[in-house]
Amino acid sequence: MRTLLTNGSVYSPADPHATAIAFDDGVVTWLGDDTGASSYADGADEVIDLDGKLVTPAFVDAHVHTAQTGALLTGLDLAGTTSLTEALDRLAAFAGRLPEDAVIDGAGWDETKWPEGRPPTADELDRAGGGRRVYLSRIDGHSGVISSALMTATQGAGGGRLDGYDPSGRVERDAHHAVRDALSELIGADQRRLDIRAALNQMASKGIGAFHEMAAPHIGPLWELPLVREIAEELGLSATLYWGEPGVFEHVGTYGLAGLAGDLNADGALGSRTAALRAPYADRADHRGHAYLTAEQIAEHVIACTERNVQAGFHCIGDEALGNIARGFELAAEKVGIQALVAARHRLEHVEMVDEGTIATLARCGVVASVQPMFDGLWGGPDGMYAERVGDRWQGMNPFGSLARAGVVLAFGSDAPVTELGGWEAVRAAAFHHEKSERITVRAAFQAHTRGGWRAVGIDDAGVLAPSTAATYAIWQTDADLVVQTPDERVAAWSTDPRAGVPVLPDLSEGTPTCLRTAVGGRVIYEVEGWSQ
Repeated sequence: MRTLLTNGSVYSPADPHATAIAFDDGVVTWLGDDTGASSYADGADEVIDLDGKLVTPAFVDAHVHTAQTGALLTGLDLAGTTSLTEALDRLAAFAGRLPEDAVIDGAGWDETKWPEGRPPTADELDRAGGGRRVYLSRIDGHSGVISSALMTATQGAGGGRLDGYDPSGRVERDAHHAVRDALSELIGADQRRLDIRAALNQMASKGIGAFHEMAAPHIGPLWELPLVREIAEELGLSATLYWGEPGVFEHVGTYGLAGLAGDLNADGALGSRTAALRAPYADRADHRGHAYLTAEQIAEHVIACTERNVQAGFHCIGDEALGNIARGFELAAEKVGIQALVAARHRLEHVEMVDEGTIATLARCGVVASVQPMFDGLWGGPDGMYAERVGDRWQGMNPFGSLARAGVVLAFGSDAPVTELGGWEAVRAAAFHHEKSERITVRAAFQAHTRGGWRAVGIDDAGVLAPSTAATYAIWQTDADLVVQTPDERVAAWSTDPRAGVPVLPDLSEGTPTCLRTAVGGRVIYEVEGWSQ
């Protein structure tokens, strides 16, 4: 089948001035200007006049929790609540529509946005939830609160409470993981299918054609992975699956994993105060978070994966955890050699409080940084949650510019449901980072959210529109000017000159483009009805 798109703007390094593009049987066969398009119109099954619309490679979301993202779409979403009272009111309204034996799996609350400045308690959940089994995850996914009906899930084998349990109903660490395990079995596969389908349809509507599923024992059960793959194949999205657990190499072949990576936690999260810090939290002077892995354990996992040609990777946020990561890779290099590490293309998730020495180690070892620009967009700046938790240290967080300048490959993702799905929002956040020295160009950010995601899984020739590449693309309606945006106005002035030959993207200070069509390998997976009429 041949599709020809004309009279638009095609984002391609192969031809920065292209206005037309042709796809044959899921592959780009030609791009150029409208004058040359006429020869490709003969025999085309579909010819669309874009009327000035933009065609780009589809986004890759390099860090998603699919079932949990869908649960927020189909269930109780507390993101954006402005007070504890509002959150409890939402819970009460939601619970009132459910039977008395229902399980409520909600998420998205952030007490730093509430005047009360604290999470709900079990007693409050009992009242608002009408005595139902209620679990509400904090927005970062590393702690939560539970109703009294779920308290038994926090008991260990000997009947005592697991680490991380608080009588108020707050759970973190082992207690939190145990609650998540119990919920997975209570919710069941039928509901998870609905959740996964909702998340994948949302991705497609946002111009996301591929995603990396970051599964782990503390997030959801292993049986969710085949459901994610099955429904992704049915809907047409490209899925790459990871399982964050060391030593389980038998799962790699059984579940078609790209690696034992992703959310294999070296520490927790700043919002929950479980990220491992070298110096105490600014708002809790007696606490430095929790490091879950030592440098030696990290090295052991990296070595074992490297020797089996499997990607290793870790969730790492705090500077203490990232120091352990750096030391772990240095120990691994002593055993297997730098070249073996580079060839394995291991990856790290989040990489937030990282110093220059650790960045140099990551660059030397060929590690990919899978990062989430919306973390800075939501919580960065002198008045944000980061500053509340770590004071002036927020200025060194999420250093996309420093990582890029050191040669570390960046792959952008959302960490949904922690932040919302949406590629352009992440690109904007990276280009307008709260710390000006860490900003990158819109073009570099866009590449990190398209080609970077493919490079993170070892595929270097995808994520661009050029002859012989896959027809994985999105079509966008935008009222913004197509420009080159960079942190340096002198660079921007030259780059927008036609002689520079730099492909242009929407001015993201003027709004967010709207997706009209998403296609993966030529298969249309999302389309706004009547957009091309």
